[in-house]
Amino acid sequence: MTSPTDIELDQLASRLGEQLRAAQDSVVTAESCTGGWIAKTMTGIAGSSDWFDSGMVAYSYEAKQALLGVRPQTLESQGAVSRETVIEMVSGALVHSGASVSVAVTGIAGPGGGSEDKPVGTVWIGWKRRGGYTRAELFHFDGDRDAVRRQTVAAALRGLESL
Repeated sequence: MTSPTDIELDQLASRLGEQLRAAQDSVVTAESCTGGWIAKTMTGIAGSSDWFDSGMVAYSYEAKQALLGVRPQTLESQGAVSRETVIEMVSGALVHSGASVSVAVTGIAGPGGGSEDKPVGTVWIGWKRRGGYTRAELFHFDGDRDAVRRQTVAAALRGLESL
């Protein structure tokens, strides 16, 4: 998979913004491995205040617990990069915001931190609509840290389009 350019990310965010505005939806982000890049991409679009509610960067276990309500037991038993954790993150983002939809990401961008079970490029993304379903998907992205993060931002935005 080719890493998306800034222009491609901006086009995705702009298209998503139009969709959210038309539906009168707003979005909240809960980000770990992307460090706020999803929120930065969305708020880079003029008029994003019409549809962007807030963004949380929760890198540490403590931040995931305090900001998003991720349970310590989940982090201890499943780890930060897991389906269970991303589901708790995406749900917690909605609890702590006024948004109608949320996206959460947690993963291993590299260059270190990977393992045999969870190699560099392993990313979980979750999406949720308030009062609706939660979807979580596992991705395995290729490339260096920047490439993994760019691909994560693009996948997160694309997933929001399908909510």
